[in-house]
Amino acid sequence: MATFKTYDSVGAKEDVSDVISMLNKHETPFTSSLTNRTVGQKTYEWQEDEQEGGQDNAQVEGFDAVEEDLTTTEMRSNTTQIFSRTIRLSGSVEATEHYGRKSELARQLVKKGKALKLDRERACVGVDQVAVLGSSTTPRRHASAFQLIDAGNKIENAATAAPLAETTLRSAIRKNYDEGGKARRFMVAPYVAEQTAEFAGNASRTREITGKNAKEIVHVVDVYTTALGTLSIETNREMKRDYGLLWNPEDWKNVTLKGRGWFRETLAKTGDNTKIMLAGEYGLQHNNFKASTLVTNIGE
Repeated sequence: MATFKTYDSVGAKEDVSDVISMLNKHETPFTSSLTNRTVGQKTYEWQEDEQEGGQDNAQVEGFDAVEEDLTTTEMRSNTTQIFSRTIRLSGSVEATEHYGRKSELARQLVKKGKALKLDRERACVGVDQVAVLGSSTTPRRHASAFQLIDAGNKIENAATAAPLAETTLRSAIRKNYDEGGKARRFMVAPYVAEQTAEFAGNASRTREITGKNAKEIVHVVDVYTTALGTLSIETNREMKRDYGLLWNPEDWKNVTLKGRGWFRETLAKTGDNTKIMLAGEYGLQHNNFKASTLVTNIGE
């Protein structure tokens, strides 16, 4: 009798990897760096004050005290934005065995959860959006980070979009310092981070690689230091491509409407399917509009 071989068999599984990999795009360096503030209203406020600078101050003996003009605080506000993703799977899909996962529902929940975090990051630093209070037909939108920065703290890289100039970055650092800011990070899109590696000053610097990595080539600027401070160059896939943000996480807050942090809701059944909604309601706060500096008009 002839030997029965795999070539003769029917129904063998295809050679498919049981591990499904996803691109690691769920990093959210801006929102993940913030502390949280919980508010009880969808439109929330905070106050900022400005410290007076030093001035010539010398009085004669026996002087009469003269009252000075006083300034009040400035009220700032923003609104919360509702973020949501919903999945719907048929009963048959969930019952069917799939390569690489025990549950299609669980896989989709993980994917949509990561997507929600990216949506949130994008609303903060991926778009330059103004606050929209919303209505029954218009969704609320919180002002993005760029709308929460003083107009005087916005530095134009060039009249028209152009690669980031080192002089522009130094001007932005100086502006931030002069306004009392303490920026520690410079957040940019990936292609802008590559441009910093082309700064003239970097050409004269080398990094010694020894041991097993002796053949490694390093072409990057991850820290930029001037007499006025040190910045870490921070790459963000969701960052608005033509902007660069000098910032310090201590000056910003992630705002959550009370009871509306990320949550999962199984919706009522309307047939042979399961519907699950992931949602959350968040806003953004910049404690002082002059604490950060924005660079605009960065091109490739």
